[in-house]
Amino acid sequence: MPRPLKLSLILTVFGSVFYITHFHYELRPSDVRDIVLSFGWWGPVIFFIIYAIGPLIFLPTSVLSLGAGLAFGVWPGILYILFGATAAAVTGYVMARLFGRSILKVESYPWSERLFTQMEQRGFLYVFVLRLIPLVSFDLLSYAAGIANVQFKSFLLATVLGMIPGTLAYSFLGASLASGSITLIVIAALVFVTLLGAIYYFREPVKRWLGLTSD
Repeated sequence: MPRPLKLSLILTVFGSVFYITHFHYELRPSDVRDIVLSFGWWGPVIFFIIYAIGPLIFLPTSVLSLGAGLAFGVWPGILYILFGATAAAVTGYVMARLFGRSILKVESYPWSERLFTQMEQRGFLYVFVLRLIPLVSFDLLSYAAGIANVQFKSFLLATVLGMIPGTLAYSFLGASLASGSITLIVIAALVFVTLLGAIYYFREPVKRWLGLTSD
């Protein structure tokens, strides 16, 4: 099959799935829980696959992570989220290495070229900090790292380490909602809000430190 035809076919399939999931079926954390639990022992594997293909159809990582907390609890939910999110990050990275800038027009972001330039020089640091303080979306960062040719080992390690705080917060929140305990829900909500507050507080200083401001 000619390469242009193969690429067109792939994009058509992914585009169709994206249209269905985003305009005809609003995916909620409870939907993720119901889907993975319906597969019994295969549930974690199905969750891993869903998370791994998420970047192809732009599934929201926050919904998937909350769904894991609802389905699996804090433990092993944390582990499943880390595995799934790492797989999703690798998917986005590999897509960028294979297709470059031809799929997602990253040039539309005013800071994109500065980001690529800095990531080429300090890949591990940039990926780690931007996973920890998500100034850009999860999938976009994976894609940018691939375009910037960040070393795969550095990208993988920075991704895993940077995701740990957010993973803990999402799994705890999802597990508390599943438990129905008001006390747990309040504690989990406070942890989650605290994390969001820290991200908001450090957002602008981190932008300046990473050189992503328009100055």
